[in-house]
Amino acid sequence: MTEPHVAVVGGGVSGLAAAYRLRKLLGPLATITVIEQTDRVGGKLRTVELGGRSYDVGAEAFLARRREATELITEIGMADDLVHPTSASATVRAAGRINPLPGHTFQGVPASADAVRGVLSDAAVARVAHEPALPPIHLDGEDISVGKLLRERFGPEVTNRLVDPLLGGVYAGHADGLSLRATMAPLAGALDRGAGSLVAAASALVPAPPQQGAKRPPVFGTLRDGLGSLTDRLAKVADATIEYGRPVRRLRRREAGWTVEFGEHALDVDGVVLAVPAPAAAKLLADVAPVAAAAFGGIELASMAVISLVLPADVALPRNSGVLIAGDDRWHDGTRFTAKAFTFSSRKWAHLDGEETLVIRGSVGKAGETAALQVDDDELVRTVLADLAELTGITAAPIDSAVTRWGGGLPQYGVGHLSRVTAIETAVAELPGLAVAGASLHGVGVPACIATSQAAAARVAAHLLGRHRGSGGTMGSWPA
Repeated sequence: MTEPHVAVVGGGVSGLAAAYRLRKLLGPLATITVIEQTDRVGGKLRTVELGGRSYDVGAEAFLARRREATELITEIGMADDLVHPTSASATVRAAGRINPLPGHTFQGVPASADAVRGVLSDAAVARVAHEPALPPIHLDGEDISVGKLLRERFGPEVTNRLVDPLLGGVYAGHADGLSLRATMAPLAGALDRGAGSLVAAASALVPAPPQQGAKRPPVFGTLRDGLGSLTDRLAKVADATIEYGRPVRRLRRREAGWTVEFGEHALDVDGVVLAVPAPAAAKLLADVAPVAAAAFGGIELASMAVISLVLPADVALPRNSGVLIAGDDRWHDGTRFTAKAFTFSSRKWAHLDGEETLVIRGSVGKAGETAALQVDDDELVRTVLADLAELTGITAAPIDSAVTRWGGGLPQYGVGHLSRVTAIETAVAELPGLAVAGASLHGVGVPACIATSQAAAARVAAHLLGRHRGSGGTMGSWPA
């Protein structure tokens, strides 16, 4: 009995984490081939050299409260590289003012009226205070857009000034188009359990203040040398063959395995993990799992860009970690902002606070808003610098800059997203040796992507190990 051969389509963090987990489960003799259509691995984790330091121009952090990323980083020997943000706090620009981002909220949904005083108008604060007295919320198992529910209960300001900027940073989408159950599952769960109001649901989810002298556990984490170092390490420890510049054009099912066609090649394998964006998954599954393909095809994508700037060290950068910009906010003369947020990286991360230069990044682009991205890089840098000057008064010319465009980079979790995911996973479950992973499923963050990759690897490995056992093989125990 030959040792198993698994193809992983996609060399982002999901694909590489799947390849690593397959190696652990199947052992050193298995063949694992990662097929990546570009000339580099990492996907949305991309670290470049900027201003003499390693700097992330894709995802810059992960949610540390989810265990998957931290545990994987520790498992592959990178725990010493793990760092957390400084104590600098975030802010939001709304109604022409910059205010601290309220702390006593769940993803911007207020747990009390006092929490949002100062960011909202007096009338909006009064609506928040009155919301628990409205008729109880009964979702009855249905999904609804975040914006629709919040506007009905609070009016427009909570959505426009708090929730939309936060969700825009995570999903590059708008609250009015994003699913409550997919993007705010704990809040939906609290309502399902009878919280009755949004304020009550948020209050049940906000952590209690730490005891005197105690510190809250960090919310976010990253790696000292950039998150690209995570995918570089995964590629190494997975001990996989990586095929670069190879777009996969077709997936065919065989009697006892799969054929993956890319370029002039047709690779026969025992199992496949698809860790690619929704449009690619839809194309590859069209013949073998049409229901899953249709569900993937219903997932829309948003494009965005990261504008990275290196500034002289003597620039008076704000002491906070960054600023979110409400979508309906304007310059004082009425000009629209191009940027949706700025991260003052040298304030947020101690390891990026250099003696000679400072680094910041501006984010541009949301779902349905493509005009801001339809300019060349020089113009994008110019408009983002103008926004920075409007927000902070900084007019210094950058020492260096980089524009990184993520075309179709972020899946939109629209209303009914979880039903689409169920349809995908149910259809794929009927095909032995095939699994899917990635940001299109259960979350766009690094930990969520790792979770899907681990589940996908476990599914494929279980099939292969069971098949080899049944044929008299000696593959070893699972899980390993």
